[in-house]
Amino acid sequence: MRQLAPAEAAELLGVSVDEVMELVHTAQLRGIRVGSPARWRIDADSLTHYLDDRAEEARRMALWRQSNEASFPELWSSGRIRHGD
Repeated sequence: MRQLAPAEAAELLGVSVDEVMELVHTAQLRGIRVGSPARWRIDADSLTHYLDDRAEEARRMALWRQSNEASFPELWSSGRIRHGD
């Protein structure tokens, strides 16, 4: 199990360290405190799962937007097409 410092996770996500810690506190990323003095470490697998979840969410939103832009005649292949590009 690979562990990342919060700064490393932040760099990979393109966000701030504070945002990474917020993701840990809201259980969107798995983090543990290790060592003395205790330092946060982020589970690299949870980072991968988080990114996969965000990609799937983006894919679903794109499909939803496409379905909202389609007219009913386009969906059912009958009637007049209002926005024939």
